[in-house]
Amino acid sequence: MNKTPSNQNNNSEDELLAEYCFDYQKAKSNRFATRSQVQKLTVVVLDEDVAPVFTRT
Repeated sequence: MNKTPSNQNNNSEDELLAEYCFDYQKAKSNRFATRSQVQKLTVVVLDEDVAPVFTRT
């Protein structure tokens, strides 16, 4: 196993950027993802006081 260099300096400017550019043309499919054709059903039950705000689609 490769070890990461321990002499790297942690920089205070090393934070998340506001925006990242991602080249989707170079993206590869996830070979570990399941290829099941079965759709999964997700059910959300709302309390009666908030249910009228949401409409059924």
